[in-house]
Amino acid sequence: MTISCRFFRRKTPPGVTSLLSARRPFSATATSPSKLRSKYSFVPPPSLHPQPPNRSTIFQPEPEFKVRKVSKPPYRPPSSLERSSPPLRSDVPFDFRFSYTESNPKTRPIGLREPKYSPFGPGRLDRVWTGVCAPAVDPKVGSAGIDGELEEKRRVTRDRVQGEPLTNAERKAIVERCQRHKTKRQINLGRDGLTHNMLNDIHNHWKHAEGVRIKCMGVPTVNMKNVCTQLEDKTFGKIIHRHGGQLVLYRGRNYSTKERPVIPLMLWKPQEPVYPRLIKTTIDGLSIDETKEMRKRGLSVSALTKLAKNGYYGSLIPMVRDAFICDELVRIDCKGLPKTDYKKLGCKLRDLVPCVLVTFEKEQIVIWRGENYKPAEGGYFLEERELYDDDLSLGNEQSNTDYNSGDSDEE
Repeated sequence: MTISCRFFRRKTPPGVTSLLSARRPFSATATSPSKLRSKYSFVPPPSLHPQPPNRSTIFQPEPEFKVRKVSKPPYRPPSSLERSSPPLRSDVPFDFRFSYTESNPKTRPIGLREPKYSPFGPGRLDRVWTGVCAPAVDPKVGSAGIDGELEEKRRVTRDRVQGEPLTNAERKAIVERCQRHKTKRQINLGRDGLTHNMLNDIHNHWKHAEGVRIKCMGVPTVNMKNVCTQLEDKTFGKIIHRHGGQLVLYRGRNYSTKERPVIPLMLWKPQEPVYPRLIKTTIDGLSIDETKEMRKRGLSVSALTKLAKNGYYGSLIPMVRDAFICDELVRIDCKGLPKTDYKKLGCKLRDLVPCVLVTFEKEQIVIWRGENYKPAEGGYFLEERELYDDDLSLGNEQSNTDYNSGDSDEE
């Protein structure tokens, strides 16, 4: 069923339209303006038409002159592709190496694993990269007598920067400010030892404080004397506190951040050169059968100690020296350590004890004391904490002499 609906539009009658327009006298349009002004001479007060305030009559404080802070340009890390700038010149009186504690300048490699690409980037440094280091003096010119001159220059620079020595009260105050409960600033020295870029980190820490805390871990802690010597020699600072593997390095009285040495950054880690094998087929003075028997017997002896990963090994050398008094073979358990770590440990033990390396099998270090082994007189004593007070230096002079005599053979 379809329903049709009609919609009607109602029209307004003409009389009603005139009545509505008469009831709205105030409606003003463009065609019919208001008759109030002409009929009643009505003038609206100024409050009905508020005008914008006159800025000349209102007191306004003069704007202060603000100095616009110049924004720093964004940091751009060094890149090996930038060759437009001239090569950087550094007058630091020592050779640039990747690691200063884990490399021995006296040991010459037998080969290189890669071409002589400078880790500082092509054309970014005015020194020649020899594959091992960037010497301070061009090797083509000659190095006769240069080492002595560079060492004397480093000594003069260090004396000038250090100035007068610290008093006991000043030293204790600096050491207290570098403790864990005072500051979190710390530099970690790991398996690579004192690296070249770490020198720049130390100088950056010296911008904010007179001393910097350095925590040593892993392989370099076997020879802490070498670590302390290289830190003082390469940074021109002074170690004022040592407790185990934790050091406090003081920058010096006359240190100026504006006169810090120019230390270019290494952009990548260079490949280590090739050195002679640590473990030979036969031990010197023994036959092949005797060498096999010694390796088999060395793996069966009880372990002297078990080394933890990234631990502190400062007491390892005195333990081995004392063990050689009773036994000719010593085994050190290195399970869990990287292969490169216990190989470096074996190399350090060979040079510092000294001893003969037998094998690295099954993550063990087996060493032999040799045929004509003679223990050093006076024993070996390693101090876990070194005191730097003036009034205690005389009392510890004898013990320091014994300790230094035990660690006199450096790598």
